[in-house]
This record gives sequence, structure tokens and C-alpha cells, in this order.
Amino acid sequence: MKPRYKGKHFITLEDWTKEEIDDLLQVSQELKAKFYNNESTAYLTNKTSFLMFFEQSTRTRNSMEAGIAQLGGHGTFLDTSTMQISHGESAKDTAIILSSYGHGIACRNCFWGVGNRYLREMAEYATVPVMNLQCDLYHPMQGLADLMTIQEVKKSTKNLKVSVIWAYAKSHKKPVSVPVTQVLLFPRYGMDVTLAYPEGYDLPDWVIEKARKNAEEHGGSLTITHNMEDAYRDADIVIPKNWGSWVRNQSEVVIDDLLESNRSWKCTEEMMALAKPDVSYMHALPADRENEVENAVIDGKHSIVYQEAENRLHTAKAVMVMTMGDK
Repeated sequence: MKPRYKGKHFITLEDWTKEEIDDLLQVSQELKAKFYNNESTAYLTNKTSFLMFFEQSTRTRNSMEAGIAQLGGHGTFLDTSTMQISHGESAKDTAIILSSYGHGIACRNCFWGVGNRYLREMAEYATVPVMNLQCDLYHPMQGLADLMTIQEVKKSTKNLKVSVIWAYAKSHKKPVSVPVTQVLLFPRYGMDVTLAYPEGYDLPDWVIEKARKNAEEHGGSLTITHNMEDAYRDADIVIPKNWGSWVRNQSEVVIDDLLESNRSWKCTEEMMALAKPDVSYMHALPADRENEVENAVIDGKHSIVYQEAENRLHTAKAVMVMTMGDK
């Protein structure tokens, strides 16, 4: 299981070469096949991973807990509000101590301007791999599962038009980490990415610069538009999802004038009709139904959201077995 990866941190896919990501995908597929065939995958027997969450989770927590159990190990869920972190314990001290108790540390911290720095500090002092379960800038676990799903459904990724589209939602002010991860990763696999959003929902400038460089190096492209219809037109894959205006506005207020002025940015059957006949609809979930997307779309024939969510299990297992395992 690629022992050369043991101890490697998984904080952003930008820290992994394309060849290394290909290895992750290959192991993900192998583990998925074994899961379907009910074959043992006890590669992490007696290994422990600590799963630290600063906020809520469904897919990420359960894919990690179920995943390490299926690998023969144990995952310890840690609600950080019940840890000494809530009294000010440093990332350094937490990382050093947890490293001495087990074999991996995974953490979700999405606070703007805090999350990635926290993970980087943990990685500096940890003696075991630190895995990013989503921070303010990256969601590599989601990105890897998205890529796996696209490869399964579309076979070839070369010159696919993949549209990452902002969508209206009011459940909470969501991180930019999912679209950031997608626009950085997909061009590395030759995809033609269209990033569409209303003005005010920009991604960081450094992300756009790096995404364009990734596209140039790997034969993909990145196009930015503020026209929603342009993003849907002739698309092979659409990923309409909300993200917050964190780059321009650090307020934690969820519903404001900018958000409400863009209620029309919704994935509808009418928009889907502009795409290719075999277009696939993706979403990291949870979707804000009837705000981000019509039920007719997310529950319709083009939706692959459940396959995408299922792959979170297999990719999580691949990350754990390759960074924590001995084989």
C-alpha cells in the first residue's frame, strides 16, 4: 500500500504531485472493490486516529469513523468544545500529545483566517500524519472523492467542461474550501473549468493564479464568468454550490443584501437543459434544497451526488491507509 507515503501530511492536494494523487485514486478503487466483495482490509490493525471537529459533520465524520474501523483500526471522535482547546490549549501542545497516543490526527477547522494556520501548526509539531477534514481554504478529502467520481462516470477527464457555480443558500455562511479545491485540482487533470459567481463572491487572487498555472502545466483551462447561463451551456459536469463572501467581507452574518440580490442563482431544470444531454450534477452535500437546487434536479437522472458521497468513504480509507499504514 505504497509505504513511501507513511507520515505524509494531507492538508492540501497542492502538496501532492499528480502521480501521488493517482496512487491515492488507485488505492481508493482497490478498497472500494474489496468493500463491495466483502473482503477484509485490515491494514491498520490496532492503529488509532484522532478525529477533531470544531464544527458539525455528517459525511466527513462517518466516512472517517467507518473507514478506519473497516481498516481494522479505531477512530476517536473529539468535539473540540469538550477539549482543553476550548480553554486555550495550543495547536502545538495538542498535536504533540495526540501524536504520542496514536497514529494519525485528522481535523476540521473552517474558521476564516484560522483553520489552515491551525492545521499547519499541528503538522509542524505532530510526529504522525495530519489530515485536513476541511479548513477555511481547502477540502482535500472532498476534492479527491469528486475526482474519483468524475473518473468513474466520465472515464476520460480531458477537456471536460466542468462548471463550478455559486448558488444561493441561506443555511449558513459556507467556507470557500470546496470551490478552491476544485478549481486548483481539476485543471491538473486536463479539465476545462468554468468558475461562475456573482460579483462579490470572489475566490482569493492567489487561488486563481495557481489554478491558471496548473491548467497551463496540464492542458486544462480556467474561465471566470459572472453569467450563470454561460457556465451551464454545453457543460459536461455542473457543481452549483454556495460559498460565502469571505474574501471581500469577513462578517459572519449569513443573510445580507448581497446574498438576497442573487436569489436567481439556482440550479433548475431550465438551467440544466442548457448543458449537454449527459450532463452530471454534483454537490458536496448537504444541499440547501429548493434554494441552491430544485428537488427535480438533485433527485433527477443527472444527479450523481450519492455516488459522490459514497466515494468519500473509499478515498478517506485510501488517505488513512497510505499515510498511517506499514504496508
